[in-house]
Amino acid sequence: MEWKGRRQSGNVEDARGSGPVRGGMGGNPFGRGGGFRIPTGGGGRGGGMSIGTIVLLVVVYFGLKMVGIDLLQVMEGGSVSPPGYEQSDGSPAPQGTAAEEETKAFVSTVLAETEDTWNGIFQASGETYEEPKLVLFRDGINSACGTASSATGPFYCPGDHKIYLDMSFFDEMSRKFEASGDFAAAYVVAHEVGHHVQNLLGILPKVNEQRQRMSEAQSNRMSVRTELQADCFAGIWGKYTAQKGLLEQGDLEEALNAATQIGDDTLQKRSQGYVVPESFNHGTSAQRSEWFKRGFDSGKLASCDTFTGDI
Repeated sequence: MEWKGRRQSGNVEDARGSGPVRGGMGGNPFGRGGGFRIPTGGGGRGGGMSIGTIVLLVVVYFGLKMVGIDLLQVMEGGSVSPPGYEQSDGSPAPQGTAAEEETKAFVSTVLAETEDTWNGIFQASGETYEEPKLVLFRDGINSACGTASSATGPFYCPGDHKIYLDMSFFDEMSRKFEASGDFAAAYVVAHEVGHHVQNLLGILPKVNEQRQRMSEAQSNRMSVRTELQADCFAGIWGKYTAQKGLLEQGDLEEALNAATQIGDDTLQKRSQGYVVPESFNHGTSAQRSEWFKRGFDSGKLASCDTFTGDI
């Protein structure tokens, strides 16, 4: 997928520095600690600081303050970000490895491409598309839908209209699920955006209300239909991306392979050696790849009605 050098979305929230969830909104939003202490072993024989040392520290403090580094923040356990490296709310954005920073740039670009697609589709229908936020995190996160860990996987929360993505997931896709490639990763983001589209269209509220009155088996079947529609919506995005000339040879196959590798039957066979169809809640490998392809081939919402007839 040709993504480098393209517009990046301003709707990405970087929560990598918040640390793992421990029963609340704990953790320092600026990092995992690692601050440095102010030296106290100055020049006095009794272990105190001399006037010269105090003056020096004051000069150092205000000097650093002028270039955007607050030593008081550091003393409280914060980390230092380069001056001017801020998020949309004005807070310092945490930095990770070079690989993480490239992943962030990639996700921001894919999110921007989904914004272009769905803004256009909604405008054509006389509607306004509300762009979702995407939250990047490490280890754990709190959302309006509750707490989640890395094991949860990417998810969309209707309560706050945000998509949550652990930075390690794409690496796990490649290693554990044998679904590598940038368009495979883009499919995952587009799928979660698909849930946001469902929410805006009023589909998710109706589904969730109906599932409250269903048996577990019925609820699972309704969940499968919901997930397959999100796959189809991701396929619609894929078609518009292809029309821009951004897809490279093998990209479509990457997405279809990813859909196949995260099908309920494939995941259950991998983890326990057998499948339990009544427990499926996302769809089989064949279903997931088929509905993504339907959206990709048609580019139309009408082709993504998974709630009528057989799936």
